[in-house]
Order: sequence, then C-alpha cells, then structure tokens
Amino acid sequence: MTPTHLPGRVAIPPLPEQSRTPPSPTALESFNLAPADEVEQTLLSCLRSVRWAARLTDHRPYPDLDALLAASDEAAYDLAPSDLAGALAGETLPVLPEDTYGAAHTALNAANAAYEAKFGHAFIICLDGLPPEEALDHVLQAIRSRLANDPDDERVVTAEELRRLAKGRLLRALSGAGS
Repeated sequence: MTPTHLPGRVAIPPLPEQSRTPPSPTALESFNLAPADEVEQTLLSCLRSVRWAARLTDHRPYPDLDALLAASDEAAYDLAPSDLAGALAGETLPVLPEDTYGAAHTALNAANAAYEAKFGHAFIICLDGLPPEEALDHVLQAIRSRLANDPDDERVVTAEELRRLAKGRLLRALSGAGS
C-alpha cells in the first residue's frame, strides 16, 4: 500500500521520535564553525525565512544550545508579516500514515479547505511530543478551533506554531549533525 497524500496544503510535520538524545557539544561546535551558506541552508530547512536564517547565522558563535534556541525564538518573534508569509509558503504537505482511514482524509481535507479559504495560507501546527496515535485528532480539533479566530488572532497563533516548528526542527538538525 502506498502512502496517501492529502490534497491541499496542511503543514503537519512528521512526528519526532519520542526518545531523542540531546545534541552533542560537537554538533553546536560544527554549527558555529560551518561556512555561513551551509548554516543558512540548514536553518532554511527549519524555517523558510531568509531573515530568520541570516540573523541566526550572523550571530554565531553561540556559547550553548540554550543561547541558540533563545536566539531562534527571538528572531522568530521579530519576523515581519512578509517574512511570516514567506515561511508559510515554504511549508509542505506531509504524508499521513498508511493506516489512516479514508474518512480522516475527507475530514482533514474539508477542514483545511475552510481554513485556507478564511486565512489564505496553509494550516500550521507543531506536534512535537504528541503521541502519533493522537496526531490526527489533535490536528482536526485544532483546525476547527482556530477557524473561530479572527485573522489578527490567527496570525499570532500561526506565528507561534511556526516558532515552535522551527525550534523543534533546529533541535533535530543539530541532533543529527553531531552523531
């Protein structure tokens, strides 16, 4: 059975493994010492914002992981609406697990279509730390709940979800770099 892709655009990242080891000191050292263009490419895989990636790259070296994550948060909070729009445009549709039933695809597709029609961009949600078996229900509940938001409130929620996604992706990128 081949994985089924949902039509439309829903940014639901693959769930991280539950037992991740923290990044090794060598991963942060590698991040600090790598050429700027390599670091920016790594960062752009975490959040598709050139401004965010450039800011984190330019402020190297980071003394520790907490300093890097704090800088990531600060840079994400400072993104202009155009930067957020660019980051949203860079989010891709994930693959649902093979055993996801057809009605779930229909429900998620309908909820996403309503969300995109109202807000004009992909639905973004961070699922880090959530058990895989709860992901689909969590996403459906979140889309339905957030459809009640006005556009200004939803921009704030979306920016926060992008910040959380970027932070989780950055941790995973660094975890893989030093091992």
